[in-house]
Amino acid sequence: MSEPTQETAYVTFAAAAWKRHHGLATLLTGDSHRGEELLQDCLVKLYVRWRRVADGDPDAYLKRMLVNGNVSWWRRRRRELLTEAPERLDARSSSPREPDDELRRALLALPRQQRAVVVLRHYADMTEAATADLLGCSVGTVKSQHSRAMKRLRSTLALPQTEEITR
Repeated sequence: MSEPTQETAYVTFAAAAWKRHHGLATLLTGDSHRGEELLQDCLVKLYVRWRRVADGDPDAYLKRMLVNGNVSWWRRRRRELLTEAPERLDARSSSPREPDDELRRALLALPRQQRAVVVLRHYADMTEAATADLLGCSVGTVKSQHSRAMKRLRSTLALPQTEEITR
């Protein structure tokens, strides 16, 4: 492709990708602003590599970049960040919350790896194998992390336990 055609293809892809991947980035990071930063950084890096990536699957490449970028950010920080002062959380607990807000808080309470597994499996609708490949771990790790995360979410959100279907 010629240079103007490459740029046009990238601009078209980036506009569509922003809509598709913004929610994923927000859920991975746990914060809307941090998710926007992560997605923007990844789209800039993708622009540099666009000639090599354009012929393959740029969506998959961008998802991988989002996960890797978020993991790199965790590793640089290595500490927990409080989102609100504890006394403000207690004062709010008596007021009704939106279900989305309650789910978001429950997801943020999960350990990073468990949150990433839940987000990729349920929000990004990825298979166990694809999630394991993206996170660089085994399928067994994805299964165990998912099981622990769902158990914790059920208890946090007071959801009923699902029974296994036996045949």
